[in-house]
Amino acid sequence: MPAPSSNETAEEVARRSYGKLVAYLAARTRDVAAAEDALSEAFAAALRDWSRNGCPSNPEAWLLTVARRKAIDAARRDRSAPLEEVGYRLAGLPETAGIPDRRLGLLFACAHPAIEQAVRAPLMLQVVLGLDAAAIASAFLVAPAAMGKRLVRAKSKIRLAGIPFEIPEPVELPPRLDAVLDAIYVCFAEGWSDATGADVERRDLRNEAIFLARMVVDLMPQEPEALGLLALMLHAEARRPARRNSLGEYVPLDSQDTGLWNEPNLAEAERLLQLAGGMGRLGRFQLEAAIQSAHATRRQSGRDNWAEILQLYDGLLTLTSSPVVALNRTLAAAEVLGPEAALAGLPGGLEQYQPYWAVRAELLARAGRVNEASEAYEIAIGLARDEPVRAFLEGKRSALGATAGPRGASNW
Repeated sequence: MPAPSSNETAEEVARRSYGKLVAYLAARTRDVAAAEDALSEAFAAALRDWSRNGCPSNPEAWLLTVARRKAIDAARRDRSAPLEEVGYRLAGLPETAGIPDRRLGLLFACAHPAIEQAVRAPLMLQVVLGLDAAAIASAFLVAPAAMGKRLVRAKSKIRLAGIPFEIPEPVELPPRLDAVLDAIYVCFAEGWSDATGADVERRDLRNEAIFLARMVVDLMPQEPEALGLLALMLHAEARRPARRNSLGEYVPLDSQDTGLWNEPNLAEAERLLQLAGGMGRLGRFQLEAAIQSAHATRRQSGRDNWAEILQLYDGLLTLTSSPVVALNRTLAAAEVLGPEAALAGLPGGLEQYQPYWAVRAELLARAGRVNEASEAYEIAIGLARDEPVRAFLEGKRSALGATAGPRGASNW
């Protein structure tokens, strides 16, 4: 097998270590934007140098060394902080040794009370996990330009307020936890769109999210929502092998071969959920994990318990008032109450959200409203990013009038 090119090595390091490198640099520079700029320049230098001289044995350490020089050069030009102080902070960066993982500290720094609550999770997604502003804006149903401005302001606030990039004292952790869990959840959901794991970048996002969730659980083992989030992700990840058939075609949840679901992941998810439930503090992620657990009972019974799932969605909707939760609830409501009642419960404001149109089309088809269903499928197909999902929806649209087809428009 030929050795990877300099570009391939740089891309691999960026996927594997971007957040780790930014976190370590930011902990020293105390300036997120400056750390990102220095690392960006270091990657640009790597593409030039590695193509001529070959890739170093420790690419991360090479990048840190160059980024340190770039940060000092930037401070020399900017003069907003004493050059001696910046140089002192950066002096301890490792040249060849292993790089400590400071991402958890940066996650909690981004959740500092001085940072606007609505931008804490998006900030973590960009700085620690490397998502771009457009992807983050889509996840939070916000315009990309507005999200970009919020992120710039938040980074400036971190620098001006002198927020430390360290794991806070235990008493300071709980108020920051929700934002950290939100960011990890969105990271996993972004990676979830790659069902087969063929997209390395998105596969790494899923793995990264599960890894970070485990770090949070280790740090805060008595926090039931941290346990609930990890259980939720493990339940979802357990079903990944069944989301595509042998031809690569999309398979909706209720048509999946449960024998393909990953038993160790399911068992760990159930153990974590039971542990969280025993703590007596119910929350969003525990309820979402409980919904996935209820779906998992089909492995034994051969059918979903829709009445229980609907009840769990009702509790989740009461807790969160989330339009996305309301959307997912309609699929369970259709099973229990019928498609017309489910259509009446469709939330507004999600017209740019692809799953909204997929769910609407499904419900309209099942209600026999063929023309409306066809129009909704057309919009859902146009908004779909995943080619197998697009093909699945096209098949559903073609089948209108003959059969409502298998159910299952849910993302999870």
